[in-house]
Amino acid sequence: MSSNAGRLAGKVAFITGAGSGIARAAARIFAREGARVVIAEIKEELGRAGEEEVKAAGGEATFVHTDVTKEDSVRQSIAAAVNRYGGLHVLYNCAGGSIVQDTLVTEVDMSVWGHTISFDLLGCFLCSRHGIPALIKSGGGSVINMSSVAALMGFTPAHVYVAAKGGIISLTKAMACEYAEHNIRVNAICPGAVMTERVKTRTGPAASRVSSKFNDKMKGHPFAVGQPEDIANIALFLASDESRMITGATIAADGGLSAY
Repeated sequence: MSSNAGRLAGKVAFITGAGSGIARAAARIFAREGARVVIAEIKEELGRAGEEEVKAAGGEATFVHTDVTKEDSVRQSIAAAVNRYGGLHVLYNCAGGSIVQDTLVTEVDMSVWGHTISFDLLGCFLCSRHGIPALIKSGGGSVINMSSVAALMGFTPAHVYVAAKGGIISLTKAMACEYAEHNIRVNAICPGAVMTERVKTRTGPAASRVSSKFNDKMKGHPFAVGQPEDIANIALFLASDESRMITGATIAADGGLSAY
């Protein structure tokens, strides 16, 4: 699976949330292209499974227990990655997601604000805070942040999720400007509907108000529903040297949902 001729040959990639969904697909694909992958995951059973999946296919991966909302955990995980592989070249901030309790700003419980902002925005911030110095020491690299089509559309009623993912876009632009002199590129991906296991459980006859509105809009967008690998392949491009002229960009991978 791993190859010296791969698009990420010689690179070390730190992927948050890599025990499931898009991030797990990215771990497989990055390893296939020659990267040594650090699977940063809070759920040990998922992290171990992701590590074994990559190894079974001939790639190189290491699970590191990581809570992206806790600075000490992030600091230790980045240090473990560098100690294990000697450096860091790709940081993929993929951990995150919405919860069904998210709703209108005038109605949402403040516990939802705390959870979502921490998981989505603070997690990206903390991993960048400690990952970027490691990238600098390695001579530069790529930071890939996971935003959402929700941040491009003013999606309703998940107002807290929109705020968190919108913050990621702004943070991406600020970091891209600041760290370009260190040969670091920073970009954001905004997926639309991606059929991860989490998303599948929130569709169908018992769909929430969020899912119902989203499903109605998707009817006019034949490219709007994707698989985890679709987003992971975009991340692969951004992680590779092929995208060396791209930084500060927000890439909508949403089948046109945010365009028309």
